[in-house]
Amino acid sequence: MTTPEKIESAASQQMRDNLARIETLTTRLLDAVTHKRTPNPALEGPGMDLYVASSAAYVKALAEHPAKIFETQVKYWGEAMTHYLEATHAFAQGTMQPPADPGPKDRRFTNPLWDTHPYFNFVKQQYMIAAKAIEEGAAQIEGLDPVNRRRLDYFTRQIIDLMAPTNFLATNPDALERAVATEGESLVRGLENLVRDIEANKGDLIVTLSDKNAFSVGENIGTAVGSVVYRNRMMELIQYAPTTETVHKTPLIIFPPWINKFYILDLKPQNSLIRWIVDQGFTLFVVSWKNPDASYADVGMEDYITEGYLTALDEVKKITGEAKVNAVGYCIAGTTLSLTLSLLHKRKDRSINSATFFTTLTDFSDQGEFTAFLQDDFVNGIEAQCRADGVLSSYFMTRTFSFLRANDLIYQPAIRAYMLGESPPAFDLLYWNGDSTNLPGKMAVQYLRGLCQEDAFTGAGFELFGETLQVQDVKVPLCAIACETDHIAPWVSSFTGVAQMGAKDKTFILSESGHIAGIVNPPSKKKYGHYTSPVPVEDPAEWKAAADYHEGSWWPRWGAWLAERSGKKIPARPVGDAEHPPLCPAPGSYVSEVVVV
Repeated sequence: MTTPEKIESAASQQMRDNLARIETLTTRLLDAVTHKRTPNPALEGPGMDLYVASSAAYVKALAEHPAKIFETQVKYWGEAMTHYLEATHAFAQGTMQPPADPGPKDRRFTNPLWDTHPYFNFVKQQYMIAAKAIEEGAAQIEGLDPVNRRRLDYFTRQIIDLMAPTNFLATNPDALERAVATEGESLVRGLENLVRDIEANKGDLIVTLSDKNAFSVGENIGTAVGSVVYRNRMMELIQYAPTTETVHKTPLIIFPPWINKFYILDLKPQNSLIRWIVDQGFTLFVVSWKNPDASYADVGMEDYITEGYLTALDEVKKITGEAKVNAVGYCIAGTTLSLTLSLLHKRKDRSINSATFFTTLTDFSDQGEFTAFLQDDFVNGIEAQCRADGVLSSYFMTRTFSFLRANDLIYQPAIRAYMLGESPPAFDLLYWNGDSTNLPGKMAVQYLRGLCQEDAFTGAGFELFGETLQVQDVKVPLCAIACETDHIAPWVSSFTGVAQMGAKDKTFILSESGHIAGIVNPPSKKKYGHYTSPVPVEDPAEWKAAADYHEGSWWPRWGAWLAERSGKKIPARPVGDAEHPPLCPAPGSYVSEVVVV
């Protein structure tokens, strides 16, 4: 029979075990932190220029409109004090009822205690009052140029999100409830998760978003049947096995971005764009890019074009015996496909029959949410980091992309992992998101300076191969798919780039959702719709105003567009040929390489 003494003894033993685990974990944590990379101050926050400009604008506003500035302060003080007095009065009355919560509702505060418990409700409402005051105060600073205005708004929002009470143990009811319910076990597991992540990132902290043991590329994701039929130092060329008796004569090649890995297009059979394309009767080739290490420091955009795009095109033509190939470029690979098309136009090379662009930017005149990171203070820091490491480490890119959606990709996952002690979920998309790659140093700087900062491709021209490459030289028939809520490649910027291309045959499709979900949107799910418009691709507002909404995926619409430009049907082709024997099964070897910098 269980006695109080036995219960107390078991609890004491659990406490001793937890203390021993904490001691071991603390030792590991201190050891991991000692191996932390030397921080690059230029990549840890904005440069002094932003502080000086913002401070000068504030002082100017204070001198010219003191009443306006003080009004904001007095409003904040009044709201904060009024709420404090109301809460104190309710507590003094013994009702233990918090004052009315005016909202708005915030999904971070879903625990009922945020509304019903006096302490947590007080903390929440004081935070919301302060956050609103900070936002309004920053918005009232006048005289900033548009770039510094965007940067100030961005970093203000970062500070507000960082200071949310949900991010701290003492003011997070979910974490405290879990700690009580598990007798502290959740906090120990949280410390284990924290140590694991710091050890995995050489002393830096990146939250693990997905269970890394739940997936294996080539086993339960990235399993479409095919073979690597060509390999060089830049890429592996994969040809996928046909699933139809006949195929279109003109082959198709996809160039995925090299910031992440290509299997985003082949996660599971039910949402695999690669499988769907093959099932529609196309001979499909996909490039899998090399994950570069320091030896790739001098690899530039010209190497990606020469040893990636042009070589892949040549090999596909050799294998299929066709003179022309249809090409797809996704994100940065679409940008580079545009450069390649401009180069081929100047060389009078007609190898590419048509081009499709997924969430592609060629017009960088509006830097969107990346404005905060595309100024000289950060880019100078990136250039220095590339000189030191030879590559731009995936660590910096992962961190940058995460801070664009900090609540979703940093704070909420951190709360679940480190405060609640939860294991990361088995989520294939988040697994892929964490499987990022490095960028060669030269290529990263070329892209950031010449394309993003200078907007050279749609301006004076981007200099490569002794040629001036310009967007108007993209003249092949093209189809562009952009995504309505894409924060990486905003659809309006994608649209304006396409509008400047020299092609007479242009089709633009706007998918619902974002950068990934809007593209990986199989017809079977009937989840996100898309827009098409009879208005020519010239003005985005006019195009959208006249657009028709269509339920379901854009894949079939694009498939029909592609079929019209892919020739007659012929017997399905085998994978490879005598000169291109299969080197290894898909998804190849490059996709599994991990290079930590």
